[in-house]
Amino acid sequence: MDIELIDEETQEEDEKLPFAKAEVVRLMKQHLDDDKMIRERVKVEMNKFLGDVLENVCRELNKYPYSTVEYEMLKESTYPYTNITRINEEKERILKHLEAIKADCDALSMDVKSTLKLNDRPDQEEDEDDLF
Repeated sequence: MDIELIDEETQEEDEKLPFAKAEVVRLMKQHLDDDKMIRERVKVEMNKFLGDVLENVCRELNKYPYSTVEYEMLKESTYPYTNITRINEEKERILKHLEAIKADCDALSMDVKSTLKLNDRPDQEEDEDDLF
């Protein structure tokens, strides 16, 4: 493939990206280990991902009836992204609690089956009362 053709394709791809690729790559390198190399596809997909996050946040901001976007509105709209660790910890806590509840229900079910046998009546012959 001709080098000029590759450069043209890269430039066309850069035009479709929401952010300047060089800035996204600079930020990625700033937070990655020094020995990491970033493939071109990763650079492009990270750029698209950041654009998607921006779109989602703006969609949330549009739900407010006000014509001016305030900082508190931004904080609420970015909450799922800025607090993902805490949200995941809460999810794990809830799942563990549900498992404990399920274990309690299973234990109670076994107790009911073993102690309150409604259909099994060993003294059925002696008991002439058909009410139960």
